[in-house]
Amino acid sequence: MNYRHAFHAGNFADLHKHTILLAILSALQAESDALAVIDTHAGAGAYDLSGEMARRSGEAQAGIFRLKAASDAPAVFGPLLAAVLKINSGQEGDLYPGSPLLIARALRKTDRYAGCELRPDDMSLLAKTLAPYANAQALEADGYATAAGQAGRGGRAFVLIDPPFERPDDYARIVETTRAVLKRAPDAVLAIWLPLKDLETFDAFLRAMETVTPNSVGGGLLVAELRLRPLTDPMKMNGSAMVMVGAPTGVEAAAAEAGDWIAARLGEPGGRSRVWRA
Repeated sequence: MNYRHAFHAGNFADLHKHTILLAILSALQAESDALAVIDTHAGAGAYDLSGEMARRSGEAQAGIFRLKAASDAPAVFGPLLAAVLKINSGQEGDLYPGSPLLIARALRKTDRYAGCELRPDDMSLLAKTLAPYANAQALEADGYATAAGQAGRGGRAFVLIDPPFERPDDYARIVETTRAVLKRAPDAVLAIWLPLKDLETFDAFLRAMETVTPNSVGGGLLVAELRLRPLTDPMKMNGSAMVMVGAPTGVEAAAAEAGDWIAARLGEPGGRSRVWRA
């Protein structure tokens, strides 16, 4: 599966992922004096939705543009909509912030952020995106290895894992990285984004994750599952999920509110959202 960020920026999955990400970040800052955020697959950091890749997919039109036009969008989307407005200088516009920019702008003086990216073109854009933020750095490095090596080195670890799933071992490496991070930093929080194509792959991943997270802070896994349509065609991305380890208080309600609205307003018949603990 090719899930390069620029093709899908601002789509339904980004709305779900970024709303939950901002809820986690806010809750962790209320709990912890210092955070060490590691983004394993950072991408370019920000996206022009009028660009060729975004226009080719057209997914932003059915995502962020519909959210901005909605009169009934719940308050949980407020931080994301404010960030979109800010990147467009307070005007209507086609720019959309990726996770690196969302996080970098929210950092306190005591927090730090490392965004990892291996594609040279995206790495160059990421470095430019993060240049204004003293506590944020772009690393041309393997994100899995960086998370496993840096967790526990000052500040509470918060790891975002959002791979393009172009490699057949991504699921296995996520499980291995989770194990390594929790070994070094038992109070770490991890947020893992997944595409939902078929139930068998999703269930197998959750079973594997349950073997490495039974004693984690927060009581194992919190799963925010979003289906735009029934999982009947494994050739389509039928939905997405955020699988969280050590999710702080309040995130469960935020994830449920965001997912319910997206499924109802942007989904097809048979779509649904649920948040549950595994």
